[in-house]
Amino acid sequence: MGLQGVSPAERVLRKLLAPLCVLSGAVVVLGFFFPELVGETISGRIWLVISLVFFGSGLAYLAVLPAESDESMSELDPEFLLRVRRLGLTGTVRGFLSRQDPVTFGVPVAAFALFFLGQLLVPSGTIATVGATQRAVTTYGGWLFVAVMLLAVVFSLYLLVGPWGTVKLGGPDAEPAYTYPVYFTMFFTAGIAAGIVFWGPAEALFHYETPPPYFDAEPQSEAAAGAALTYALFHWGFWAWSAYIAVGVPIAYYVYQRGAPLRVSTILTPFLGVENLDSVWCRIVDLLAIFATIGGIATSIALVGEQFLTGIQFQWDVAFGTVGSVLFVAGLTFVFVVSAQSGVHRGIRRIAAVNLVLFGLFVVLFFAVAPRTVVVESSSRAIGSYAVNAVPMTLHLGNGLVADPWVADWTIWNWAWWFSWAPFAGLFLAALSRGRRIRTVVLTGFVATALATMVWFLLLGSTSLHLQQTSAVDVLAAIDAYGGAEAVAGFPVFEALAISQLFMFLFLALIVVFMATSADTSTLVVAVLATRREFAPTTGAIIFWGIFQGLVAISVLVTGSAEVLQAMAVLTGGPFALVVLIALVGLVGTFYRHERGRRSIVGTARVKLAREAEDDDRE
Repeated sequence: MGLQGVSPAERVLRKLLAPLCVLSGAVVVLGFFFPELVGETISGRIWLVISLVFFGSGLAYLAVLPAESDESMSELDPEFLLRVRRLGLTGTVRGFLSRQDPVTFGVPVAAFALFFLGQLLVPSGTIATVGATQRAVTTYGGWLFVAVMLLAVVFSLYLLVGPWGTVKLGGPDAEPAYTYPVYFTMFFTAGIAAGIVFWGPAEALFHYETPPPYFDAEPQSEAAAGAALTYALFHWGFWAWSAYIAVGVPIAYYVYQRGAPLRVSTILTPFLGVENLDSVWCRIVDLLAIFATIGGIATSIALVGEQFLTGIQFQWDVAFGTVGSVLFVAGLTFVFVVSAQSGVHRGIRRIAAVNLVLFGLFVVLFFAVAPRTVVVESSSRAIGSYAVNAVPMTLHLGNGLVADPWVADWTIWNWAWWFSWAPFAGLFLAALSRGRRIRTVVLTGFVATALATMVWFLLLGSTSLHLQQTSAVDVLAAIDAYGGAEAVAGFPVFEALAISQLFMFLFLALIVVFMATSADTSTLVVAVLATRREFAPTTGAIIFWGIFQGLVAISVLVTGSAEVLQAMAVLTGGPFALVVLIALVGLVGTFYRHERGRRSIVGTARVKLAREAEDDDRE
């Protein structure tokens, strides 16, 4: 029994995927870059299918390439739980049935089945109930999200400069399992998903058309453009990523310093003790984590399918409908299931690396052909505005403790969405962080990731705003023509730039790869949470939860319940905002009890300066 060995099924996949990738890749290159050689012999639909086959087969082939096994790792090591236990066919079936936790496995499956049954039998009632609940939470509970998000930011900043940042997770002798570039790449690509691709050129345009009330600007004015870019940074920058730190750091500390299990419920350690982390409260926290993860990822997959094909229809006038979306989701599910079952050291790591390379290439090329002077000037103003207004924007609800409709629909909704993703992203960050100092974890998950995201939004947002303002392209009209689908926004922007075909190709690739990198990680995390605590997830568990997420996404498409499920996923952000508050209180208390005597950056600098002064006096 091996942990990272290659199964016979993977060997067969490699033999099939390699020639498929090469052949489809050759056709794609000819079609995109040498269309005169192909002419009209291949229709738009076939072009899309071939492109998706190329993306999918290439990514899946990378995932099933062999890697060196590490059989010496203890089953008590938290990192072990991110390795996939490989068994034969009989062992896989038996292992799957015997290793599943009956509560964290059975309840989510039953709950999602009941949700779709309700959506089919009483769709209007389900939509009305969920929608009204979500609006009530974001409108009247906005103060909770604002307060906890601000606390998470303050906590992250203090860890950067305070004494607790010096804590090394796993002890003084612990060594990181991954190089820093790999560490950053895996967390960044897992935590952001395809939303960064869709909203990059689109969010600022929405705010430009309907300005945020905090800035009180006229719609589609110069002031509205500045406010729009500022709010895009606000919703996707440091504040957003702090939610992951608020979950990930407590889990990492208790796992590596106190021997707690790798679970989201581990954040309750200071209140329950390590020996009591199998209580009802812990089960509830882990169940909420599974609901939030599956709901968020499955909804994103469904929206990716619909919006990806909407963009295709805009650019090449090729319509696919629900069947096309279902086929797209099925293909994407195949990719992330293959990646997840191969484990962190193979598929998840490799596809994340491809993702970051494509992301970096797109940014460099886009900056080279974009209106650079406008981008730099707009970005500078937006960064300054963000720095000055971030805290007032955070505290601005509009009507006392009741959120203004714009604030509820945008800011509070975004905070709830980030909190709903925090369990799986935070757990993954914790699992990767052994051997890192807490300050490094925060620099990575709060600073570096936020800066990378902000660069993207500044680059694409300022360009799309400039094209809209100068009437070079009416991007807002294109969005309206396709029912407000934000995925369309990038295509008219690319058409106005040089090497537009290359941008379109990279944009489509980024949509697929960003979604795959989040979905394969979420599949692994859900499998860990649903498996009994003393076991690593089996291949069967990984495949089950991956397919389950894909089926939920397909069900969303078939029943037209994407917005309803997304609203339900957002609703889990409320309980997790409370959990984050509890986690921060508990961790601060634990640090005060167990991590005394450490120096902050300022304290270390003072000691060093005092010693230098003493040396000077002696001389």
